[in-house]
Parts: sequence; structure tokens; C-alpha cells
Amino acid sequence: QVQLVESGGGLVQAGGSLRLSCIASGGIFEWEYWGWFRQAPGEQREFVATLNKSFGRTYYSDSVKGRFTITTDNAKNTLYLQMNNLKPEDTGVYFCAAEIGAGIRSTANEYDYWGQGTQVTVSS
Repeated sequence: QVQLVESGGGLVQAGGSLRLSCIASGGIFEWEYWGWFRQAPGEQREFVATLNKSFGRTYYSDSVKGRFTITTDNAKNTLYLQMNNLKPEDTGVYFCAAEIGAGIRSTANEYDYWGQGTQVTVSS
């Protein structure tokens, strides 16, 4: 069974940077979309960014566009989210997720595999 494990979260001052990592292991991992969602307390899980494998395209939510960059190292089965110019509203638990079949790329319940989440806290 494929497992996704996130790391790299922590506490950072507003304007700072973090890089999150997500490592896939445990089986054959053929994904169509591989990306990141986040969830703040009392809120719905929110789309952040995702990659499409077939076309190599990236997609970002408007709230992070220009500040976050999603990349993947397929040889290492690792997904990254470089987060720059962090803001307090970026605070939340960040989840790595993968979609292996046809689905809606920005909808959380369409994704098939999920990591456990990593906490990002931005202070100001």
C-alpha cells in the first residue's frame, strides 16, 4: 500500500520561508495529480497546489500564487512545496495528497492517498 509522509513544517515568522517534503513509499505509485492541501482549525480542507504528471503542469490557489512553488523529484518519489513570504493566514496543517485516476484536481475528496499532515505556524 502506498504511503505518503510529509515533513518540514514548523514555526516561522511572517515573511519567512519553509520547504515541505512528501515522500511516497510502499508500492507502485502511478499518480495523475500530486499536490498539497491545508486545513486551519474550524475550516474546510483547502486546495493549495498540485502537479499534473501527464503534462507537467502546475496549479495554484490564488492565495499562494507567486509565493509557493510545487516541484517533484520522481527519482526520489518526493514532492516539495517551497513556501516563501509566509503570512499568518498560511497557518494550518498541510497535507500531501495524490490522485491516481480521473478526478477534480482541486477537490480534496477526489484524491486517493493522503499523508498524515505537517503543522505550519506563521507568527506575526
